[in-house]
Amino acid sequence: MKYLLTFLLVLILGILGYGFYIKSLGNTNSELVIGLSVSAIAFIYMPLFIYHRYKNKKISDFTFEKFKKDLENRSK
Repeated sequence: MKYLLTFLLVLILGILGYGFYIKSLGNTNSELVIGLSVSAIAFIYMPLFIYHRYKNKKISDFTFEKFKKDLENRSK
């Protein structure tokens, strides 16, 4: 998965760079290429990255329940 994410990121950034390159040449389809690459980052790459990063984690570690209990105990 790590290599897939790296490959996908390089591919999307390459397409984004290509979109800016053809924009500098005055091509009218450049904004479509840039928009599709930004959409790919937002809707394809980021969910895959978040899934890969947090798939074996406990969600309770990321909540404020422990902090809230400590705060209540200290305030008593």
